[in-house]
Amino acid sequence: MILVMSNNATEADIDSVAKQIKEWGHDVSISKGEIQTIIGIIGDKQDLAGKPLHTLAGVEKVLEVSAPYKKASRAFHPEDSTLDIAGVKIGGGHKSIIAGPCSVDSYENLINIAKSVQKAGATMLRGGAFKPRTSPYSFQGKGKEGLEMLAEARRETGLPIVTELMSEKDIDLVYQYTDVIQIGARNMQNFALLKEIGKLGKPVILKNGIASTVKEHLMSVEYVLSGGLQEVIIALRGVRSYETAMRNTLDVALVPYLQKETHLPVIVDPSHSAGKREFVSALGFAGMAAGADGMIIEVHPCPSCALSDGDQALLPEDFDYLMEKIKVLDAWNQKEWKEKFGSKKTSDSFLGGK
Repeated sequence: MILVMSNNATEADIDSVAKQIKEWGHDVSISKGEIQTIIGIIGDKQDLAGKPLHTLAGVEKVLEVSAPYKKASRAFHPEDSTLDIAGVKIGGGHKSIIAGPCSVDSYENLINIAKSVQKAGATMLRGGAFKPRTSPYSFQGKGKEGLEMLAEARRETGLPIVTELMSEKDIDLVYQYTDVIQIGARNMQNFALLKEIGKLGKPVILKNGIASTVKEHLMSVEYVLSGGLQEVIIALRGVRSYETAMRNTLDVALVPYLQKETHLPVIVDPSHSAGKREFVSALGFAGMAAGADGMIIEVHPCPSCALSDGDQALLPEDFDYLMEKIKVLDAWNQKEWKEKFGSKKTSDSFLGGK
């Protein structure tokens, strides 16, 4: 349920309404737009039966929200959320490319990759220190040593770092080093872990599960948001389907769909979707053309030497070429786009606005 405040509502009115709702035993989510303020009510609406919501000072109308993911819903937060990660913005028209190796292997490799992707236009560095592997005998990551390498790469380049958190026992260690915590497909519904990271105050990238629906993905996002965290990036890495030509099936139509449903940034992961290097660039370009707020992509100078997922890692020169293609997209060229369409995003223009 949401309360739409009138244009004339004062700060005192908004505070008074929020205080009253909390006294009735509900949490609130306040979203202040350019014109109106929305107050979202979290909790069972049945508990509010008979409460004089319409008569609260400054309330223009009361609306019910059917979506179970309240805090993630655009109804609760009509304006796009813009995240600021160590000076790098994503969402609200700001694009961000996260690139780097699947796994951190050596310091020299990592530094060279970081400098290479930064020169091409990447704004954050990805790298796995802990790796979820199907086989218990496969390389599992360098752990703390890998995190220390990532931190050194950040000092060398200034790029914020993104790395995956797999277990509750590693929370303190990963939190100490990373700028953004990545939650992979296997942990999308690890609700105990999601609850804990929601309390940390560290930005999170949450990938969809291997066969999850949009609703399930957004409900997992809701777990993180319900812990108090506001900075969540939704990542589409494809799902397992009947088709076996690709590692996973990436439905780029979900980019504009999610942007209709939620205010949070939406990015694509073409590496895990394709699974094969020759298709990664095409999927990344397709996702960005569909209006994604960015992408997370794997790059390695010697894929055959990579400790994990070398088959889907772009060579640095291939990444350079992809970035040049992306930069010519109207959605990327903000100046030309705004002159033609104002502040609308790509998906807004094709779908007629939110």
